[in-house]
Amino acid sequence: MAQKISLARDSLQAHEPAHRLSRIRRQGYQRWRLLRSYFSLAWLYEKRWFFIAMLAGFAFMNMPTPPGLSHEGQIVLAMSLVATILFVTEPVPLPTVPLLIIVGQVVLLKLDPNKVAQSLMSDSVLFILGSLMLAVAIVKQRLDKRIAWLIVRLTGTNLFWISFGITTVCGILAAFVGEHTVAAMMLPVGVTLISLTSNDPKKVRNVAAVLLFSISYGCSIAGIATPSGGARNAIIINYWQQFYYNPADPATWRFLVDYIDWMWYAFPMFLLRLPLVTFLLFLTFKPETTDLSRAVARLRTQIERDGPLKPSDYQAIFLFFIVILGWVFWSGTLGLGTVAIAGATVFLVAGLVRWEDINSGVNWGVVLLYAAAVSLGVEMKATGAAEWLANSMLAMLSQFGAAQGLGLWASMSVLTIAVSNTMTAGAAVAVLGPVVLNTATVAGDDPLTLGFITAISSAFGYLTAAAQPAFTIIYASGYLKANDFLRIGWKMMLLSFILLLMLATFYWPLIAR
Repeated sequence: MAQKISLARDSLQAHEPAHRLSRIRRQGYQRWRLLRSYFSLAWLYEKRWFFIAMLAGFAFMNMPTPPGLSHEGQIVLAMSLVATILFVTEPVPLPTVPLLIIVGQVVLLKLDPNKVAQSLMSDSVLFILGSLMLAVAIVKQRLDKRIAWLIVRLTGTNLFWISFGITTVCGILAAFVGEHTVAAMMLPVGVTLISLTSNDPKKVRNVAAVLLFSISYGCSIAGIATPSGGARNAIIINYWQQFYYNPADPATWRFLVDYIDWMWYAFPMFLLRLPLVTFLLFLTFKPETTDLSRAVARLRTQIERDGPLKPSDYQAIFLFFIVILGWVFWSGTLGLGTVAIAGATVFLVAGLVRWEDINSGVNWGVVLLYAAAVSLGVEMKATGAAEWLANSMLAMLSQFGAAQGLGLWASMSVLTIAVSNTMTAGAAVAVLGPVVLNTATVAGDDPLTLGFITAISSAFGYLTAAAQPAFTIIYASGYLKANDFLRIGWKMMLLSFILLLMLATFYWPLIAR
């Protein structure tokens, strides 16, 4: 008996490593399953808004079709709802949204794929593409310190006048180049002046706020001054031409808005706000010092060390001036997009920028985003969804006496401001443009007036750092806090809203075509 027990013990000891290894494997498998389950739940939580958006779109698409709305229009509105939720919450990379729009147009609306592909490319999209390419070429020239030196030579060393000078220069440049380009180019100017003022950013925090907001607001208030100032402008011009212009009908020629026409309407909005920006900044952020003479002296030393401008710098300045002239004088016949593409081509041919620089510097997802948004806007018009939304909005506004005139203008402006604080201005105009223009038609108002109100109001997204490209670029410097944008933003937004309504009431009727 004892011998059997001994043999059993020996056998158990001999198999113990195998049993232990099997137990370890089981425990490891259980841990792996728990880990996989955890990461699956984490992934689902991270993508929750994507699934919420899809469920909301599916529910809206399959609900009973409202009276007066076609089923195709209902599908387009469902796609717009999904796109808006994804724009705001960003559970997936933003370029994913236009890809979904393209697929949805073919699969859900049963559109011809070739027709969808054609709708993605218009002059406004070419303009956006060309502008981004030009931006890379201009930033590559590294003229930031020289621009700063030019500003302080004109304004002196007092912070108030330097702030005004920066706002003016940024505004003039952004009116023709685009705000994101100027913000990226001028950010080193502001950072240079801040760092030369004090080695400790905490000691000059309000000085930093004044200088950096001078850049961002100079860019943002000028983005509506000319058609080349931002994508929103080219998009609304494209809508006017597609929806209303008929070469055979002289009465519709007023909707073929060229570069000069736009400037007559929108440039005064930039000029009126230009002197007010610095006053609001000094009122909101009381600077620790107003004397930047030490920073200016250091800047002059750096400029002298860098030497004079190179021939390539003069070439770049000259070529960009030619592009601006092309927008002013030939955009009516060639189109804004063709001029921008031609300008980028000349920069490449002259060797002032390499294709590798453009390929890495251009955000191709932004181009795709605007292309798909414009394409969806055209379908909103074609399916009657925009008209149905316009009638619904007018019915609601009529209860408050705001279905015509100033009340309608104010309502459309507030709607656009609200949307532009949650997504980029170009995307907001692409989505709202057809609705607003149809609202004007149904209400018997002027689509030209409401189109300008929509485009200009989309630039009033001042409340968050993500509302405008220039704000995002400036915020990335690390000198500003998120609540700084709110402190100055609500004042600028209210002031801009009042000035816009005053212009629409008293000035635009005098220049109406």
